[in-house]
Amino acid sequence: MLLEAVLNVGSDLELGSTLQQIVETAAALTGARHGALGVLDPDRDRIEALYTAGMTEAERQHLDLFPELFPELFPDLLPDLLPDGSVEGPTALTRPGPPADRPPVRNSLRAPIVVHTEVFGHLCLGGKRPGPFTDTDVALLRVLAAQAGIAIGNARLYGTARQRERWIAGAAAVTTALLTGTDAADALMTVAEQARVLAGASAGVILQPTEEGGMEIVTASTTDDPAGIVGTVIEPGSAVLVQLLGGEPVFIDDSATDPRMTTGVRSRFGPSMMLPLQSGGRLIGTLALPRKRGERPYTDVDRLLATQFASQAALALVLADAQADREQLAVYEDRDRIARDLHDLVVQRLFATEMMLESTRRRATSEEESGVLLGRAVDELDSTIQEVRTAIFALQQPPAAAPSTFRGRVLRETGGAAALLGFPPSVQFTGAVDALVGEEPGRELLAALREALAAAHRRAGVSAHEVEVDATVRLPDGRSGVRLVVADDGRGEDGGRPTTVTWQAPI
Repeated sequence: MLLEAVLNVGSDLELGSTLQQIVETAAALTGARHGALGVLDPDRDRIEALYTAGMTEAERQHLDLFPELFPELFPDLLPDLLPDGSVEGPTALTRPGPPADRPPVRNSLRAPIVVHTEVFGHLCLGGKRPGPFTDTDVALLRVLAAQAGIAIGNARLYGTARQRERWIAGAAAVTTALLTGTDAADALMTVAEQARVLAGASAGVILQPTEEGGMEIVTASTTDDPAGIVGTVIEPGSAVLVQLLGGEPVFIDDSATDPRMTTGVRSRFGPSMMLPLQSGGRLIGTLALPRKRGERPYTDVDRLLATQFASQAALALVLADAQADREQLAVYEDRDRIARDLHDLVVQRLFATEMMLESTRRRATSEEESGVLLGRAVDELDSTIQEVRTAIFALQQPPAAAPSTFRGRVLRETGGAAALLGFPPSVQFTGAVDALVGEEPGRELLAALREALAAAHRRAGVSAHEVEVDATVRLPDGRSGVRLVVADDGRGEDGGRPTTVTWQAPI
């Protein structure tokens, strides 16, 4: 039975199920009615977790394994402690008062569970029927406690490895998300949310330095109502702030009572980690991971893994920022190329116009012929000016941002059609279209423009496409209006030549 129990104890690497199996096996081997295993908090003199066998919920709630054993169920039993308060080997607890010439009656047993050199917890048994515990029970408990220590050590290593694996996977997910073009606000939220989930915290918070020398919460991911968190400021001079600005992590057992915490939201939280986000000596901000009051504190392993995650997240944020700068530089370089092309186009057209005017001056034989040629030259110059204005306006739009003006939305539609047509349509604006065209006629005009551009894509032989938006027209009823003219040189299904679409509405 002992051999089978030892094999069973080591068959599960999950720590919780292993501990429950230990106390149930110990009770079954010794015939004890009640069994309890108390896990000691490694940093505090208290019970962190309790596993029981053969007890009702009411009995379990009254247990206090250290320093007394089953005080409510067995009030007359006290542990046999050494002078320094430690426990050596399985301790047999006896009822007082046996005759001096008779061996003591063992009514309860307790054995420490040692993992390496650390007392991990205590395994306690009581209420054996029939009769008291024997020397055999003591020996069984000693063997089982030793084997339990080995099994618990393996389970703890396994749990730590799984925890480390989750943090590494989380850091990789954050890096991937940040390097796919996420903007600054989304990047910070990604870091805060992933860290909150990995740490089992009630909130993931990002703080950034303020101009006044403090730190302000700019992003918060929380399972509860986040009201009042974002915008909270740590004022300059705070002891916590001095450490954070110096690049040192801060670990807090209870945010609500720690005198170093001065923010108004501290009363919501208990254990907390505040980790600087820094890379290459540059402080980006701080990652805070608070838990609710009364929840278990962070272990040394939690703190180590979270600190490593914060370092990797900071590096990913720096790389994402650098990538955004490179993309911005690429946009500027592309704009510079467009500007050069525009310069060449303008110079060529103006030079051609100049030559045409010079030819007119030399070769014109009549005033009428000169007037026609000069009119063509003026039209050509006007067309060039309109195209230059349109190109300049397009270059003034913020890169990668949705256009906020009506003119910008028209240019976005025609720019998107360029990918289908194989060339950019020519766009001309007449009048102050941004000021004159309202929201409703603007939406209708854009819908008509999309339809006309799609129809042009379906026609064969389209090599030129012109779009004109005129906000200075007068409608037949005398009202001011806007007119859209879309013309191309394609062939329709009937083989007809060029197609022109006209749309207009009041403004």
